[in-house]
Amino acid sequence: MAATPDPASTGVRTLIPARIDRLPWSPFHTRMVVALGVAWILDGLEITVASAVADTLTKPETLHMSSAAVGLLATIYLAGEVVGALFFGSLSDKLGRRNLFMLTLAVYLVGSGLTALTLGNGAGWVIFLYATRFVAGMGIGGEYAAINSAIDELIPARYRGRVDIAVNGTYWAGAVLGTIGTYILLNRMDLSLGWRLGFLIGPVLGLVILLVRRHLPESPRWQIMHGKADAAEESIKQIEEEVEHGGRSLPPVDEKKAIEVTPAERIGYVALARVLFREYPSRAVLGASLMISQSFLYNAIFFTYTLVLGKFYGVSSEATPIYLIAFAVGNLVGPFTIGHLFDTLGRRKMISGTYVVSGVLLAITAVLFYAGALNAITQTIAWCVIFFFASAGASAGYLTVSEIFPLEVRAKAIAVFFAIAQCFGALGPVIYGALIGTGEHPVRLFIGYLLGAAVMIAGGLVARFLAVDAEGKSLEDIAQPLAAAGRRGRTRAEGASSPFST
Repeated sequence: MAATPDPASTGVRTLIPARIDRLPWSPFHTRMVVALGVAWILDGLEITVASAVADTLTKPETLHMSSAAVGLLATIYLAGEVVGALFFGSLSDKLGRRNLFMLTLAVYLVGSGLTALTLGNGAGWVIFLYATRFVAGMGIGGEYAAINSAIDELIPARYRGRVDIAVNGTYWAGAVLGTIGTYILLNRMDLSLGWRLGFLIGPVLGLVILLVRRHLPESPRWQIMHGKADAAEESIKQIEEEVEHGGRSLPPVDEKKAIEVTPAERIGYVALARVLFREYPSRAVLGASLMISQSFLYNAIFFTYTLVLGKFYGVSSEATPIYLIAFAVGNLVGPFTIGHLFDTLGRRKMISGTYVVSGVLLAITAVLFYAGALNAITQTIAWCVIFFFASAGASAGYLTVSEIFPLEVRAKAIAVFFAIAQCFGALGPVIYGALIGTGEHPVRLFIGYLLGAAVMIAGGLVARFLAVDAEGKSLEDIAQPLAAAGRRGRTRAEGASSPFST
């Protein structure tokens, strides 16, 4: 079943994708998901820790920063994520998934670890703090591109949807961990030490995971598409032997599922644009719509969550962590309880359904808010129900952009759509912060909620018409690799001409 040269062509005939998709779930897959999925936990933890210590950093006994200077920390971190996603996403397609998911985690460890070593409040130390947050953001942004690619390429097709959605949903496990950790550290320890230890929670977890990742193989799909047939065979045999060692027998491979590939030329972002807009225009619109809508809504609500509680419901800053934990749990439960439906009921029904339902529920909640029918507890319950569906939908947005484009550009495609989402999402907190104001004009926030609802419903409608029915299908059947032989002329995926054909 090794990849073998075809004497009648310049390509290599391989069954590696079929061998991956026939695998039963095994301890190998569990270990891989734990080792790679921690990326989202770390991002949720980092964002939450930064939000939780924001007020602390303005105090004289810590760094005595202005509110504007502290707010800039979040912007710099997000900017780092965008740069990291684009830079490391390109490297992941060029150098391999394993090389990059080791490197990006190491970059995050350095950035976040150095943040805790900010020792003073002078101009030099403030610049140092900003630099470390940018580096930490770069690491996490790179993780998104490299990890989503690796998970999709190593998970059997019948499990891919639920696993990817659950992994993306663990962002909120990080948010819970960050909230609890900083609440304890800031209330049980000296503030000047507590905030620093808060930024070390992630690196401690990341260091342990780095050791686990060392034993994961490279993606055989990536290797075979880049002319590394022997290495690909070694990697897939390692995976198969580990599965069989766990007592699972492997079914025979259907020889009809073999594909022929030739190593593709290096594809940069300009070539990626040709792939997206000449060959997959409807998929590009789908990916952008899903990512922009969920990012706008999440950033708008999450980053102003405590402002709403304080300005409209009189919740003290000391009590807000309890509400944040409830909000995060609601977001975490959704992907884990209904994620399997994306593989059974299908992508189109579930993506459009979760987006539209969350938008409609937000509109209803907006009406109740404006009517004064909610208090802090019922508002939080409403948000938990809304984001039970929205969280699964948002995770499906990442799943979509990671599975509907060819392997050779997968990481770069994830990076591009992630960057687009972050840029649009950054508008959310600014707009909603202005609408909240002093809390004296609820009608303005009511309109803002309706805007968020309309954005989500629009994303759901786009999915209803443009979503790709990818459930249970091999990645190569969803989007034929650019390196696949016989790809010239019409593609199997959308019937479009290849941007590389002559």
